[in-house]
Amino acid sequence: MEPHDHSSHSSEHEHEHEHGHGHAHGLGSQSINTRMGLAVLLNLVFVVVEGGFGFLSNSVALIADAGHNLSDVLGLLGAWTAMFLTRRPPGARFTYGLGRSSVLAALANAVLLLMACGAIAWEAVSRLAVPPAVAGATVMGVAGVGIVLNGLCAWMLHAGHQHDLNRRSAYIHMLGDAAMAAAVLVSGALIVFTGWNWLDPVVSLVIVGAILVSTWSLLRDSVHLSLDGVPAGVNSSAVMSFLAGQRGVTDVHDLHIWALSTTSVALTAHLVVPDRGAEEALLGTLTPRLKQRFHIDHATLQIERDRCEHGCST
Repeated sequence: MEPHDHSSHSSEHEHEHEHGHGHAHGLGSQSINTRMGLAVLLNLVFVVVEGGFGFLSNSVALIADAGHNLSDVLGLLGAWTAMFLTRRPPGARFTYGLGRSSVLAALANAVLLLMACGAIAWEAVSRLAVPPAVAGATVMGVAGVGIVLNGLCAWMLHAGHQHDLNRRSAYIHMLGDAAMAAAVLVSGALIVFTGWNWLDPVVSLVIVGAILVSTWSLLRDSVHLSLDGVPAGVNSSAVMSFLAGQRGVTDVHDLHIWALSTTSVALTAHLVVPDRGAEEALLGTLTPRLKQRFHIDHATLQIERDRCEHGCST
């Protein structure tokens, strides 16, 4: 590095952004793709079966669950597509790649869930006044299949979901579907033994409430990342203290931390380092240490000699 080159730079840009956390959780990208594809196929078949039996049994709970499952199929397709897009390398138009598509997919999934909840609630309320007769035994059988299928899909998508908002959204979809199927099964059993047909729309409304609770955090987190908020797993104050505490650093400013995707985090910062001798050591060690300590995959650091080197506010 030339002695006078004080405006540069940085880090070894690590372009394997999509692997920021996934390798630590035992599943490779190919295995995740296979599981996601199988989940899409199983749910698509079940939507057709459940919707058909819902009309035959006159159950709003089954019909609503089929509609909800259809929204989940669309959500899974979005999440699956985003997983492919995040692996595309950066280019001239998208210099960070398309990793942010996974954030958009998570946001779309949350919106789809909310829309499905609205449709379910509308139909359930309309049936409360005059509950139609429901074939409880048919409802129980179809709901039992739904519990098994959605539970299996949730298990397949569970690995690494805590560290990937996109995968987490798909996982929440499957868990919600399994819970909904369980509630529908219970209502079907009660209708068979008691004849209380009003339970069918009531259970639908209870399930809507449960889905709304689980969807709120997904919606909040996806909007937060869409607005370039600091990812939940990164403490910006701790990062600032870490950088300011490095030998030779007298000030840190213009620190920015944001998500490149649901698994990859980027950082830029200006470090004031008056001593030229400390500069090379800093640039050689900070990037791997930021990755190890804060899971920041892409760090760009600009070295300055004094706080006002690139202009101070007047």
